[in-house]
Amino acid sequence: MTDQVVPDSEHRSLIARLPQLPRDLAQLARFDRPIGWWLLFWPCVFGVWLAGAGPQFALLGWLLLGAIAMRGAGCVYNDIVDAKLDRQVARTATRPVASRRVSKKLAWAWLIALCLAGLTVLLQLRPIAQIVALASLVLVAAYPFMKRITWWPQAWLGMVFNWGLLVGWSELRADNWDALAALYAGCIAWVIGYDTIYALQDREDDALVGIRSSALRMGSRVQGGIAGFYAAAVALWALGFWLYRPDLAAVLTLVPVALQLTWQVSTLDMGDPDNPLARFRSNRWAGALMAAACFIVGNAGA
Repeated sequence: MTDQVVPDSEHRSLIARLPQLPRDLAQLARFDRPIGWWLLFWPCVFGVWLAGAGPQFALLGWLLLGAIAMRGAGCVYNDIVDAKLDRQVARTATRPVASRRVSKKLAWAWLIALCLAGLTVLLQLRPIAQIVALASLVLVAAYPFMKRITWWPQAWLGMVFNWGLLVGWSELRADNWDALAALYAGCIAWVIGYDTIYALQDREDDALVGIRSSALRMGSRVQGGIAGFYAAAVALWALGFWLYRPDLAAVLTLVPVALQLTWQVSTLDMGDPDNPLARFRSNRWAGALMAAACFIVGNAGA
């Protein structure tokens, strides 16, 4: 059964114990790869904790559920749209829709079920946050097509994956949008950096089938390019903190996340097929460090 588990699953032994249909649906929604919903959830935490209203654990619980459900829905949609391309790439050829183990009709039904879970979360938010959340759907719907028309689909992914920053913030307050804009831009640069690392796994296959990515666009300069985007992320986060709280101590809270990103770049080994995936997954810790910085800055003196 393990031959029907996708190669980059984080929980191969666990997922392989499931009957075939539940296993395929779990893989289709990427439940076996939690890094995706962590990366979608952390920007929600940034917005909530920077807002300065304390831990807000109940709100974060709803947003975590929403991140899991909507990341799953986005992945199902992506696999429906990309089924033909996925069949031509070694890492994605065994995905449930690409391999035809799950029909597109069933995939659409699973997508609707996940969206209903997301709707439950949406209804817990106040109206302005609901409007902000719904505004992301246009970006989400367009994302799978970006790799066909631009060398920078990672930038579009950055806009999508960090929308939770705006949702979390607007649930609690509606001011300091200049600071929030700087933080959002920094998060986009962060996503371009880490998703370029992820795309390193598929450069050869992507080039053969015509899929575009920042990893291909930067070519031999990819490691320096990732470093540049990570540096831009930290600089924009620092600007956002300064606009929100003009205090050097606030900016210094970014030192741990800056060091983590520096470690990623300095230890990136493109000759080791497992290294880029491990460095990409380490961004769950980068997100945690950034969330801690937001909590300190947002709640200092509260």
